[in-house]
Amino acid sequence: MSRRDGDVVEVFAALGDRTRQDLLDLLARGQGSSSAALAEPLGVTRQAVEKHLRLLEQVGLVTARRDGRRVAWAVRPETVRRSAQWLEARSAEWERQLALVKAAAEKADGA
Repeated sequence: MSRRDGDVVEVFAALGDRTRQDLLDLLARGQGSSSAALAEPLGVTRQAVEKHLRLLEQVGLVTARRDGRRVAWAVRPETVRRSAQWLEARSAEWERQLALVKAAAEKADGA
């Protein structure tokens, strides 16, 4: 399956899994960068971590740096930032719509 790098739909779909959320949190806090180091605090196998990391890499949330046989994983902040900006824009629009509904309700109560 081909995914667009950083597409918000794909990003949020990937983050619908708790293990992937936890992996992103661990990487963001600097608590390990290898799949083995990340597997231990999550209580899952290294193979399971690698599967989740590959999916996160496909949607642009993490990047892998290979050094021989070792792979170091890191968060891609630009994708996280774009996704957060998308949410903030939706939130601002929802707030604007709610303010209009509130104003209309208050006007109706006063009429």
